[in-house]
Amino acid sequence: MAKKSKESRIQVILECTEHKGSGMPGTSRYITTKNRKNTPARLELKKYNPILKRMTVHKEIK
Repeated sequence: MAKKSKESRIQVILECTEHKGSGMPGTSRYITTKNRKNTPARLELKKYNPILKRMTVHKEIK
C-alpha cells in the first residue's frame, strides 16, 4: 500500500493590512501558493490595492 504524501505546496490568502484598519468598505485580497517546507512562517508581501490605488502590505490570513 502506498503512503499518503503530505503536499508541500498549499494555497494561502493575503489580505491588506492598511485597508482593514482604515474603515473603508470592501477588502483587497489575493490568493497565492507557498511551499510549506521552505516558508513555514506566514507570508507578508507588498501588493497593489486597487481601492487605495497604491502598493500596500498584505499578510497571510489562512
